[in-house]
Amino acid sequence: EWVMPILDQLLLEQTRDGTVWTPSKIIQRLGKEINHPDSIYYWAYKNDIPIYCPAITDGSLGDMIYFHSFRNPGLVIDLVQDIRGVNGQAVYAKKTGMIILGGGLVKHHICNANLMRNGADFAVFINTAQEFDGSDAGARPDEAVSWGKIKTTAESVKVYAEASLVFPLIVAQTFASGN
Repeated sequence: EWVMPILDQLLLEQTRDGTVWTPSKIIQRLGKEINHPDSIYYWAYKNDIPIYCPAITDGSLGDMIYFHSFRNPGLVIDLVQDIRGVNGQAVYAKKTGMIILGGGLVKHHICNANLMRNGADFAVFINTAQEFDGSDAGARPDEAVSWGKIKTTAESVKVYAEASLVFPLIVAQTFASGN
């Protein structure tokens, strides 16, 4: 029930101030409203880090947006600004790396953003998907190289494991190790 008042406020700001809401701007506002250090959205808000979510309507938040559209219609969410944002970050970056947990839509969008810059410089895919069924999640890094989503000179690896189990272990042995 805490989401509906936020959606009301977003609609008010859209109507009153001409604010254009994107999924990343909505997530930023959620981080501000959550206002709790246990939330990744809170830290992204505090550090002005965009969180791009091309599937913001897939799940509970999408349900709330749907219900809100009947109670207080008119909220518009602009996906185009976010796709320009994520692609622009990739295109103008000196180097890019991808750490992709899981697959599907998120993997596709991140890889496609790197396609716009002729490939990522590094890539780590972590998921349990297999290649034989033709799914995007199951595709190995060499398939992404063939599309130009990963550079031919890039270091890349696919870890066949459950991401929520192994990613904390990888972080502990790399980024968080202090080495």
